Amino acid sequence: MARRIRKRSRHKYHGTRRWGGGNIKHRRGKGSKGGKGFGGSHKQKWTWILRYHPDHFGRESMASLKKERQKVINLWEINRLVLDGKLKKGGDGKYLAELPDFKVLGTGKVEFPVFVQAGSFSKIAVDKIKGAGGDAKTVGQ
Repeated sequence: MARRIRKRSRHKYHGTRRWGGGNIKHRRGKGSKGGKGFGGSHKQKWTWILRYHPDHFGRESMASLKKERQKVINLWEINRLVLDGKLKKGGDGKYLAELPDFKVLGTGKVEFPVFVQAGSFSKIAVDKIKGAGGDAKTVGQ
């Protein structure tokens, strides 16, 4: 009885010298790929760099590398914490959010009275928190 076997795609190249690569010189080294490593990354590989390594070029100063970046939180995130039940209600009916390492930014809105203790606030964030019946207090780090 005949045995059926799966044909492999490379079977068609058996008996040939170049396996579909054209001239032997074309498969030598990294030349057919457009350069070795990041070679050509400002030329023919530019779109690849933009997609997969957008921060490859340029560098930060030593001062910015040594300085820790301040954490930020937006008002909509504080509102989400209230909705998810992660903030507790105080005796005065306001939710308490203690964020000593964060700066509170004013993106979004607060639907509940919240007492926020944070490292710093933007002006818009303070206005929106007070507009919702809450308070904002800056805590020293």
